[in-house]
Amino acid sequence: MKPIIHVDCFAGPGGITTGFKAAGIKTVCAIEKVESCVETFLANHPKVKVINKDIRKVTRTDLMNKGVCKANVVTAGMPCETFSTAGSKSRSFYDSRQTLFLEGIRIAKMLKADLILLENVPAITSKRLFKDSDTLVLDLIYKELSKNGFKYFIDTILDSSDFGIPQKRKRFFILASKNKLELSPPISKRNGIVSVGDAFADLPILPPNGAEATRCLPKSSEYIEKMKDAKFWKCGNGWEKQKLTYHISPNHRARTIERFKLIKQGEGLKDLFEKYSPKKIRYLQSKGIMPKKWYIQRNRRLSPNELAPTVTSHCLDELLHPNEDRCLTVREVARLQSFPDYYNFAGGPFLCPHFSETQDKYEQIGDAVPPLLAYHWGIQIKKILGNYQL
Repeated sequence: MKPIIHVDCFAGPGGITTGFKAAGIKTVCAIEKVESCVETFLANHPKVKVINKDIRKVTRTDLMNKGVCKANVVTAGMPCETFSTAGSKSRSFYDSRQTLFLEGIRIAKMLKADLILLENVPAITSKRLFKDSDTLVLDLIYKELSKNGFKYFIDTILDSSDFGIPQKRKRFFILASKNKLELSPPISKRNGIVSVGDAFADLPILPPNGAEATRCLPKSSEYIEKMKDAKFWKCGNGWEKQKLTYHISPNHRARTIERFKLIKQGEGLKDLFEKYSPKKIRYLQSKGIMPKKWYIQRNRRLSPNELAPTVTSHCLDELLHPNEDRCLTVREVARLQSFPDYYNFAGGPFLCPHFSETQDKYEQIGDAVPPLLAYHWGIQIKKILGNYQL
């Protein structure tokens, strides 16, 4: 049987490619502008050809130079900043990011793809194309899909937690086809949730400002075994016995640690402002323990028996360890996103300013499509294309 050929637009560090590989779909080319993401991608998928370029400037010649002239499926998880309701300032922007999905459709048409899968935050469904416009971004997406030959489509919102991932993460998907196929999204078959405790059970306990750890805890879970399963991820053998990587506790100032100590499981910085008297808040602010204002997503302590909130590019500031008075390690965040333990986040620094085009390791992971969710999409796409002559 011919392999299903995939091209990954806005590839990031490789979340979709990793899941598709586990599902048996062959990624031949990835398009990604950010160099730190490209470095991480190639560290894990060295056989995939990467075009490190703004997708708006990618031409047919660029693809042909990489040996790519046809694909069965093209994926495009466009940047979501202007669509997300998490930051009202970002959502108020109306710029070129609004229409980057057009580039994914252009690439899919150029490669005569059978399917295109678009991904973004659910809030894209209510975003207007321009300020005070009557046209929604979604209206233009459907119009452009039909205009470019992808006239059959479905849309759906999936929550990663329904697919065995330990976080609440809803995302909007459009699957479109040139041919009249039986299009349908993957269906969850899980009972119950995978909790934060299930994801962290074997990770060595690290206090704040600690050193890198090695794997030493005998605890495990079904989820952890999958994160270490070389056969499932089709990544070869041997890495399971390697030293645990990227499990290094972040550094925090003493007054920041004092703030963390005040936050109980399931609470965040916002709760401190709500439960303390104005007098106590002023006192804590005078000591530098509490900031002058709070952000609703900031410093939320995870509960070990529950799902994590959505992991975002700001996850270092947003999520606290369930028991330790610190933010999460890169490996802990990767576990919450379902990146397998072998994954090498080689590109970029551990932390850098968000206004920099370079994406640090936390940003790369937070912006990615969870590989385990991508795996379920890959299995579904194989079913859809199974009776179709590729």
